[in-house]
Amino acid sequence: MQSLSQFMSEIQLAASDYHVIVDTLDIALIAYVIYKGILIIRETRAGQLVKGLFLMGGIYLVVALLQMRTTLWLLNRVFEMGIIAVIIVFQPELRSALERVGRTKVWHSESAVRRSAIWHEPISVICESAQRLSITATGALIVIEREVKLGEQIRTGVIVDALPSPELFCNIFFKNSPLHDGAMIMRDGKVYAAACFLPKPKQEEDIDKHLGSRHRAAIGISEVSDSVTVVVSEETGGVSLAVNGRLIRNLSIEKLRTTLEYYLIPQVKEETRERKQGLFKKRERTEKEK
Repeated sequence: MQSLSQFMSEIQLAASDYHVIVDTLDIALIAYVIYKGILIIRETRAGQLVKGLFLMGGIYLVVALLQMRTTLWLLNRVFEMGIIAVIIVFQPELRSALERVGRTKVWHSESAVRRSAIWHEPISVICESAQRLSITATGALIVIEREVKLGEQIRTGVIVDALPSPELFCNIFFKNSPLHDGAMIMRDGKVYAAACFLPKPKQEEDIDKHLGSRHRAAIGISEVSDSVTVVVSEETGGVSLAVNGRLIRNLSIEKLRTTLEYYLIPQVKEETRERKQGLFKKRERTEKEK
């Protein structure tokens, strides 16, 4: 009874010291951080490691209650080194989380008008090149850089720095070309580098075994950056697109164009919405006239 009254008095004391605005913002911020942390953990192998940590915590509580001194001493030594061990084990996940925070858009670094001017013509070139390469079943891997710079991957290849054209794409990915084995990276609407090596996917064992090295590399680069990658299969000639760790397969050229415009030109989203609204208004006027 005494412990209950003490607990209630502590709650009343905490409520009296509660500052509505500051404390509410504090709680909301912590809740948001925990929520984002759970989302990141669920998408990676870190989920199994977290389960292991909870299991270790449960064992520690049982050992402490039973006063098993030797085991308790050993667990204390383990937990003392636990922070360093977690940092080492979770290094890929921590890096990925920090990269996601860095990619958060507080404001747009480029205006929609400038992006449209940069990417309008290259998108047409990419689509025409993908169509030609698809017809001849010539393998291709085209990485389009966005906000996150790909300098680490560019350093593994050859600098081209040329205006895009279907002829250039076909020459680079021709099977006897010295630059065909690797990825092409586009920056600011230009073909910036070729024969670049890309990272492997984080969970390669979960990927469809029928996918080749190009598709796997496309998924890998999309996991560590916000890039958009176009892949042409050497076996089937099928066109795919990788973004945000996902692979969209068997795209038509028109669908490829629409998808590239969606990710590379921000104003396309608004224009599409306006077109839909205009269409609905026209239908309403037609129905009223009838």
